[in-house]
Amino acid sequence: MTSPILVTGGTGTLGRLVVPLLRNAGRDVRVLSRRDHEPADGVEYVTGDVSTGEGLDAAAKGVETIVHCAGSAKGDEVKARNLARAAAGAGAAHLVYISVVGADRVPVVSGVDRAMFGYFAAKREAERVVAGSGVPWTTLRATQFHDWILTTLGQMAKLPVMPLWAGARFQPVDAGEVADRLVELALGEPAGLVPDIAGPRVYGMAELARDYLRATGKHRLIMQVRTPGKAAAAYREGVNLAPDRAVGRRTWEDFLAERVGQAR
Repeated sequence: MTSPILVTGGTGTLGRLVVPLLRNAGRDVRVLSRRDHEPADGVEYVTGDVSTGEGLDAAAKGVETIVHCAGSAKGDEVKARNLARAAAGAGAAHLVYISVVGADRVPVVSGVDRAMFGYFAAKREAERVVAGSGVPWTTLRATQFHDWILTTLGQMAKLPVMPLWAGARFQPVDAGEVADRLVELALGEPAGLVPDIAGPRVYGMAELARDYLRATGKHRLIMQVRTPGKAAAAYREGVNLAPDRAVGRRTWEDFLAERVGQAR
């Protein structure tokens, strides 16, 4: 008998893809959730909150591998700290963390930087927490998911004029492909910081917006706004990209056509 693999954020964009892949690999899965769920075939749900640490000790008990997918716009370093403490206390043998490309290269030094790009600083601090936890670890950095691009553009399109970040480029990657890689890492030995995973193409934000408008049949004016701060300047330089790690296969165009088609 093997111990279950604990997945945080197992009902989110990435985690809900990781869970069935682990099951297909023959592993039992324990999903940490803030709400009660009925157990499914080979999947146990436990209640807890990585933001507060509530329920984490019980969730980690008897677990050797933890895949940390729970993330949000703020507070990822706190979540990582709470989880790492529980993982170390339970004697876990492998902590797998998903981070973001550019976490180590986006300078978050001012209030403006923190307001717009504080996510990167939180991810970098979470990486440090995982590496210093005393638990053998693996960290994978990914570029932004197609899903995030779609959600962001959808929010911007609620306005009569879409305010885009001037000079920003993205290399969106498919969440399913990231899930595949994350499961491969979780089933292997701890490997530290592994090579990034990025999508197959780099796009300007205006190009992504025009694709979105065309696919959804919406008509909006596009206005490119130059964002102040050192973090924004670094973004314009492409620190969020990994062109040498364009290993993803599913394109933004493929994702958009499928997702918009499903919504209609």
